[in-house]
Amino acid sequence: MRRGSRSPEFKADAVAPYLSDPSHTFEGIGKDLGVSRETLRNWVRAERARRGERGTTSTKTKDVSVREATQQELEAEIAALRAELKTVRKENQKLATERDILRKATKFFATEMNW
Repeated sequence: MRRGSRSPEFKADAVAPYLSDPSHTFEGIGKDLGVSRETLRNWVRAERARRGERGTTSTKTKDVSVREATQQELEAEIAALRAELKTVRKENQKLATERDILRKATKFFATEMNW
């Protein structure tokens, strides 16, 4: 398709999902609509310039809440990993003790059989 042959309505519909949800990507939306990632990125830049926005100003409030949720999720994951590490260390100690007992028993029975 020739350059600039998309209607303004099509461009607005293509840009809207990206601006409304930070989880969308240029590549994903472009693939769905049959336009290149770079073309969609240019349309987003033009729309932001038309609105007088700079960068990702429109999604900053969403980014903060996403970061907070991510921080809470990370803290929960760290707590779970610490608990798992504690369990694994106990199991490791138990297995090391069992191994040492078996080594001693093997040496004992090996010397007893060689009389």
